[in-house]
Amino acid sequence: MKIDSISSWLPNFNSSEPLVIAGPCSAESIEQMLTTAHAFKNIPAVKIFRSGIWKPRTRPNNFEGLGEIALPWLAEVKKQTGLLTTTEVATAKHVELCLKHGVDILWIGARTTANPFSVQEIADALKGVDIPVMIKNPINADLQLWIGAIERINNAGINKIIAIHRGFSVADKLEFRNDPLWRIPMELKVKFPELPLICDPSHITGDRELIQKVCQKAMDLNMDGLIIETHPTPDTAWSDAAQQVTPDRLKTILSQLSLKTEYCSDADFGAQLNVLRNQIDRLDNELLHTLKLRKDVVEKIAKAKIEQKITALQRNRFDQLMKERMDAGKSLGLDELFIKEIFDAIHDQSVKLQTDLFERSKK
Repeated sequence: MKIDSISSWLPNFNSSEPLVIAGPCSAESIEQMLTTAHAFKNIPAVKIFRSGIWKPRTRPNNFEGLGEIALPWLAEVKKQTGLLTTTEVATAKHVELCLKHGVDILWIGARTTANPFSVQEIADALKGVDIPVMIKNPINADLQLWIGAIERINNAGINKIIAIHRGFSVADKLEFRNDPLWRIPMELKVKFPELPLICDPSHITGDRELIQKVCQKAMDLNMDGLIIETHPTPDTAWSDAAQQVTPDRLKTILSQLSLKTEYCSDADFGAQLNVLRNQIDRLDNELLHTLKLRKDVVEKIAKAKIEQKITALQRNRFDQLMKERMDAGKSLGLDELFIKEIFDAIHDQSVKLQTDLFERSKK
C-alpha cells in the first residue's frame, strides 16, 4: 500500500507530538458545536474537530444523529476556528453529502468496517476524490477484516489513510466497554509501519474516568495520536454521555501525558538495550527449536494413531492439557489469556498436522 504521512497533508502538524482529534460524540446544535470548538483555542494540540452527524445504533428508536441539517455546522466550525472537520460515513450517500458540504476528513466506523460490501460502496464513492479517510477497527477482533477495509479504500486511490483503534466487542465485559486487545493494532503496525495509527480511548473505555489511562497506554505503544470525545456539558449529551470529557478535562489529560521517543542518543543505554535484545533473540531461537521438536513428536503421535485407527482430535486430552498449561503459566506469573492464546494456536497447528497426515495415509 502507498500511504502518505500525516505531516504531508495536515498543516502545522508536528510529528513529534500526538495528533489530537476532539469534539462531541453527536452534533446536537450549532451552539454546542461552536462552544466546543472555540474551547479548543486553548488546546493547540487539537488539530481536527470531530462530531457525529449520523449515529449508527444497534436498536431503533435511539438517537441516530441529526443528519444532513448538521453538516453546515461543521462548515461553520471550520470558518470560525480554522480547525479541520471530520465525521463518520456509512453509505455512498453520506460521502456525497460530506463532499458537498466541504467536510475535510471522513471516518468509517466499526460497524461499517465489519461489512466489506459497505466499505466497497464507500470506496467506489471515493474514486477520483482526494480526501483523508480514517478507518476504525471492526467490532469483532478480526485483523484481516480491518486490513481488508483499509485496502479497499486504498485501492480507490485514497493514500491519506489513518487507522483508528477503538477496541473490540467481547462477551465478558471487564474493565472497559470494549477490550483493547493491544496485540491486534500492534500487529497492524508491524505489517504496515507507514500506516498512521491512532487510539480512540472514549470507545475503548466507555468511562471518562479511564480515558487518561488508555491515552497513556497508546502513547507508550508509540501510537500516532488520539481521538477523544469532548462535550461542553457531557452529562447532558444526547449519546455516550459517560465517555465524554469537558474541554478543560481534555486539556488536563493531554498535559499529563508522558511522551516517549523511539530512539535514544545515550550510548550507554543503547549498549544496554542491545545486550537485552540479544538475550531476546537467543530465547526466541530456543522457542523455535522447541516448537520444531514438538512438531516432530506430534508427527510420531499421528503415525501411532493412524496405526491404531483412532481420531486425530481427542477433546478430553486437550481440555486437560489447557488446564495444566494455564495453571503452570499462572504459577510463573504469566497472563492466563496470553497462555490460552498461545496453546490454542499450538493445538490448532497440531490438529492440522495430524489431520494432513491422516488424509495422506488414505491415499
